[in-house]
Amino acid sequence: MITIKPKKGHLLIAEPSIIGDTSFNRSVVLLADHTNEGSIGFILNKPLEYTLRDLVPDTLVTFKVYNGGPVEQDNLYFIHKVPELIPDSIEISLGIYWGGDFDTVLSLINQGKIKASDIRFFLGYSGWEPFQLEEELETNSWIVTENIYEKSIIEKKDDSFWKEKMVELGDHYSIWCNAPENPSYN
Repeated sequence: MITIKPKKGHLLIAEPSIIGDTSFNRSVVLLADHTNEGSIGFILNKPLEYTLRDLVPDTLVTFKVYNGGPVEQDNLYFIHKVPELIPDSIEISLGIYWGGDFDTVLSLINQGKIKASDIRFFLGYSGWEPFQLEEELETNSWIVTENIYEKSIIEKKDDSFWKEKMVELGDHYSIWCNAPENPSYN
């Protein structure tokens, strides 16, 4: 079921049928870029056991770090809503920005000028080659929705986000919100 065409800033909601895919099962992905050359996104609802301090010891805070996706999981990425503080940020849409000067980010975090509600960190990203995402949409792997949360999406709670989206989609999707993540546990 293709809902709307994907574009930068939209959300990809994993179809309930993606079972056994450890990267994308019950994922909500923010598309950071979508062009004819491919697509890039970050999984918003898969926190890791690491904090920013675990990965960057000079950091004074313990912000959560998320699994952004299966590509380049040895690199740290971030989205934020404070472009006026972070040089070289790239706007995704609706007040959400991607990247920027990392040294500035760390300094501002340590000074308390950037809070956890302003920024979200990811190990890795989700990437699709040209037309790969469209093929996955044709096979009903994803549902595309607009980002109704705009920049406040950074503050969304991760533990219930996918279930919330299933309820919002209604009809036959809402039944999945209470199903076990692994059907064999049923």
